Amino acid sequence: MSDETPNPYEALGGEVAARALAHRFYEHMEAQEPVLAKLHRCDADGRIDAEVKERFALFLIGWLGGPQTYMERYGHPRLRMRHGHVPVNVPMRDAWVRCMLAALSDASVPDATRTYLAERFSEVADFLRNVR
Repeated sequence: MSDETPNPYEALGGEVAARALAHRFYEHMEAQEPVLAKLHRCDADGRIDAEVKERFALFLIGWLGGPQTYMERYGHPRLRMRHGHVPVNVPMRDAWVRCMLAALSDASVPDATRTYLAERFSEVADFLRNVR
């Protein structure tokens, strides 16, 4: 994004929109990518635990350029370290990206912001691959 445009957090619509994006992301994961969903802590009903969803929402808010509440509560995300115990291969990466792109498609996001975020999410997902 250029200096003249809002950061992704602002362009997306702030906290409410970022939380909605995180919520839709997990809805898509539970519905379309059950193998990926089962990698997360689940509640008694087999759904991804609400605390997992909240933690990701806080991460997403900060990553997008909003308040850094995640960092204040949990410290630096250290994404590779935190995901190191999970074998992230190409199919797993692609499943994660499909869920995020589907969530982005559900949101009212300006095209330029959607394109920018889709590229950034794909880069992060690829960065987390630890099985070639």
